Amino acid sequence: MASLTDPCTQAPPNRRGALAALGIGAFGIGLAEFVIMGLLPQVATDLGVGLPTAGMLISGYALGVTFGGPVLAVLASRLPHRSVLVLLMAIFILGNVLSALSSGFALVLAARVLTGFAHGTYFGTGSVVAQAVVPPHRKASAIAMVFTGLTLATVLGLPFGTWLGQVFGWRTTFWAVAAIGALALVAIAALIPRTDPSPPLTLRQFRQFARPAPLRALSMTVLGYAGVFMVFTFIAPLLTGIAGVAQDHVALYLLLFGLGIVGGNVLGGRLADWRADRSVAISLIGLAGGLLVLRLGLSMPVLMAPAMVIFGAAAFTTLAPLQARMMSRTPAGAETLGATLNISAFNFGNAIGAWLGGLVLSAGFGLSALPMLAALLPLAALALAFFPERK
Repeated sequence: MASLTDPCTQAPPNRRGALAALGIGAFGIGLAEFVIMGLLPQVATDLGVGLPTAGMLISGYALGVTFGGPVLAVLASRLPHRSVLVLLMAIFILGNVLSALSSGFALVLAARVLTGFAHGTYFGTGSVVAQAVVPPHRKASAIAMVFTGLTLATVLGLPFGTWLGQVFGWRTTFWAVAAIGALALVAIAALIPRTDPSPPLTLRQFRQFARPAPLRALSMTVLGYAGVFMVFTFIAPLLTGIAGVAQDHVALYLLLFGLGIVGGNVLGGRLADWRADRSVAISLIGLAGGLLVLRLGLSMPVLMAPAMVIFGAAAFTTLAPLQARMMSRTPAGAETLGATLNISAFNFGNAIGAWLGGLVLSAGFGLSALPMLAALLPLAALALAFFPERK
């Protein structure tokens, strides 16, 4: 029975090929999650719904990740890791094909929820496999290589997918995402070595995460990223409707956001290595500041380009510190479940943020109110960090 750190049963594994296969899957999943934010006005118009309603397509995906991830993690825990990854990519492909084919809002929403099911368990299982195919001193780097696919999805995939959807229609983008999923499935089946399953997940392991320390860590992730996605869900109409950006330039601004993410990931990793808990406080303050800078950019279009870079950096500087805080409060032997639950918390924040943004718009406050109201959420997460912690 393979543990989280046991080597794969096939030797020697094709390490680069295995990590590349995992990275392709991560790229496709990241693109599926984020690209709709750049296409939201087109999707809303085509499906005949308003922006707040269209935002539910983002919430639906995030809820699929939030609740589907832990459920699939339990159901698939007795299967070999390669089989789990192939199954997850098959679900992912099906969800994107259904999104491209569906003609009504309800069907697209259901397809988005289905697509989200694969997300959390993919990164949890993928992290385990990445560690298993490399020597012990390369484990952290291996996980980083997998998540590089997610970073590339925001830096390159998001602006390209937005452009593709604007030129050829948003459904074309989802066909392209499904094709990337098919490529990942073939690569995983061919390049991931067979491993024994991890020990099955138990109800007792889930109960361990109901303790105050891990619950607070998860809540901070939810609140922090609710602030991010309360704004980013509606980034396309914010750019075109408030900042006056031309429709065909939206992809360029999303590229700037992605470049900010790269810098934020690097900075966040260094902060987390320095001192995990203190870095959480610093990064959450930075996130609130980044949202306020974005609001300033909306009022002064000349500042919009640097504001997008700063917003991207602030949004993802928090990721590594929050992950480090969560893992430091994860019970021994439950690392895969801890990673999956934190991804679920990230996406639950995504869902709540999109929902709150829709409420703000429906209440008549307008798009320009979103960044300032969203800045309150990472500050609420910061407040949690200062309460005395009970294990």
